[in-house]
Amino acid sequence: MEATPQSELSPRERKIRAALDQHWAASDASDFEAEHRIYLEDAVLEYPQSGERTRGRSNIQNQRASQPSNKRFSVRRIIGSGELWVTEFILTYDGKPSYTVSIMEFKGDKVARETQYFADPFAAPAFRAKWVERMDS
Repeated sequence: MEATPQSELSPRERKIRAALDQHWAASDASDFEAEHRIYLEDAVLEYPQSGERTRGRSNIQNQRASQPSNKRFSVRRIIGSGELWVTEFILTYDGKPSYTVSIMEFKGDKVARETQYFADPFAAPAFRAKWVERMDS
């Protein structure tokens, strides 16, 4: 799913989009070297829900590589332009899905800052059933 067709992206935006595709594929494959090529040396990663900030590409890579859970990434969509790109994906830890949003701010063709938000799935309340349709995950 893309909000903007590839043909409407600038050459720089096509390069960033390709880097994002490679980043998420490497994330899913637990290829920590390839996964972190997208970051500047002094990149910052924030997890607002846990109140954590990680400074520096090597620290970001090391904290992710030390994660003991079995992880899988399933990208739902990537949208963005210029310096700001958003990826919606399902991050599954040991079989438990977490709906996730990654907001990446680029300097040139590398990520300077990333903020990630996580949300657990929840059961839909019955009272809304007549107004909604079920979505596939």
